Amino acid sequence: MAKVTTNPIIEGFRGAVGNLVFKRYGGGTIVSRKGDPSSTPPTEGQKAVRDKFKLAALYGKTVMADPATKELYTTTAKAKGKPAFALALADFFNEPMVDEIDLAAYTGKAGDPIKVRAHDDFELTGVAVAIRDADGNVVEEGAAAIGTDGAFLYTAQKTLATGQQVVIEVTATDRPGHKTTKKQPKG
Repeated sequence: MAKVTTNPIIEGFRGAVGNLVFKRYGGGTIVSRKGDPSSTPPTEGQKAVRDKFKLAALYGKTVMADPATKELYTTTAKAKGKPAFALALADFFNEPMVDEIDLAAYTGKAGDPIKVRAHDDFELTGVAVAIRDADGNVVEEGAAAIGTDGAFLYTAQKTLATGQQVVIEVTATDRPGHKTTKKQPKG
């Protein structure tokens, strides 16, 4: 791939010319060879990747159509030196992560904190905590708030019976709507 700078003849080119493809990127023109499609039928895995990419492209187009969301991606993209659309695609492909559920201060009493560390490549839109009994029934649930140290905090609302076994379930959600859940027993 070649990068052409300061050539007024090529400066306005976009699209395919013969076996070359001209693209505008970062104030310059990028020239690359045209792809050579394979004559081999795609595998099921390749079809799945293509379908996911179609969904990612649809998400990217939706982001670019909404001025407020577009501005969020554009601001971050400029800081990273990437196109906003590419950043939206990457965000779609990268699901959020729940890194840690810290139950050190949670003793099963109302007012006890549950600390959660979670992240996403672009932005988390929410972290929810559910406390479930041994049968999987919800004892309580709610949103965790972002703390000053970047961790999320959930404050328990109910006091558990002495010795009650529970599972703490944390779900992180990112801007494209992907959810990742992590569970940790407490007994």
